Amino acid sequence: MTGAGPRVPVMRARGDAFECGRRHGVERAESLRAFLDDGLARLNRIIPAPVTWATLKPTLDAYRVEIETQTPLLAQELHGLAEGAGLGADEALLLQIRREIMGYQRIPTMGDCTTYAVGGAAGPVLAQTVDLNGDLDDQICVLDIARTGSPRRVLVLGFGGLLGYLGVNSDGLAVGLNLVLGGRWRPGLPPYLAIRHLLDSARDVDDAVRILRTLKLASSRNLVLCDARKSAWVEILGDELRVSESSTSTHTNHFLHPDFVAHDELNVFARNFSRQRLDACRARLSELAPEAGVEEHFALLSRAPIRVEGNGDVRRERTVAAVVLRPDLGELHVRPGDPALHRTHSFSLRAAVAQGAAPAEVIS
Repeated sequence: MTGAGPRVPVMRARGDAFECGRRHGVERAESLRAFLDDGLARLNRIIPAPVTWATLKPTLDAYRVEIETQTPLLAQELHGLAEGAGLGADEALLLQIRREIMGYQRIPTMGDCTTYAVGGAAGPVLAQTVDLNGDLDDQICVLDIARTGSPRRVLVLGFGGLLGYLGVNSDGLAVGLNLVLGGRWRPGLPPYLAIRHLLDSARDVDDAVRILRTLKLASSRNLVLCDARKSAWVEILGDELRVSESSTSTHTNHFLHPDFVAHDELNVFARNFSRQRLDACRARLSELAPEAGVEEHFALLSRAPIRVEGNGDVRRERTVAAVVLRPDLGELHVRPGDPALHRTHSFSLRAAVAQGAAPAEVIS
């Protein structure tokens, strides 16, 4: 490792849903404005056919209805984000559905997240790489949200104004994710917002699965869930879910459940690399000591092929962060940028409760 890497700003918000969003917008206004002005949040640097606000308008309107219907509190938070950052409603919404606007990317990819959840003597761990295109290292942010009336607090790692991506809540539930490609992508609840909704609403893995079954998601994903008792992966294809519970859950970017394998739209090059990363992850986990700590998990995530190095092409996925979550302790640990080069930044809900302040950050 050579240094701390990109800065990891922390946005701490307390209040009702609108106020939490407004605080987020105020603190991130300059960054979000620059991001949106960079080719519509870099979409036009990535997708083959450029988009405009006029062409996006019907899509944005359809997604807005779904978000308002399925997660009204997140819709209010989104309104607050727009007001706080001085954005239009469509601009704030676009930040939430960038991945859905991109749609299927059938060109060969370099990666798109390797995720696992394990138990052990040191306690449960959910860990993953975050492989994204768009050079999003500069858009990383940790959200510490305590919404008025909610029995739980959440720590969320997000990018570019997202209200959700992955994270942990104060009940001891951690949620990670993988992109999988299949089915018809349609206006619905974006999976990133669905993850935030789970962290806001669910006590544990079983509760999260129950809530997921009530949602109409916009696009295919795999979610990895972990609490103090167990872990699971949940593959989502259209309106169908398949759940696999295990003491160790591993997933990359191809469907694993037999019911979904035939519907996988991942191109052959990406599928082969996804299988290679899954095999490497499982092999390294088998060698990891039960008492392994956070840094040992980062060491696992920081080696190829799990860590995906960039080649300078903004359109290609590369590892823009690695994350280790400790759901039993309410901890989120992140190495921003290339995890092989940068140090660990650590945040704790438990420390924040004790100090009555924002999550304590430690760089190790």
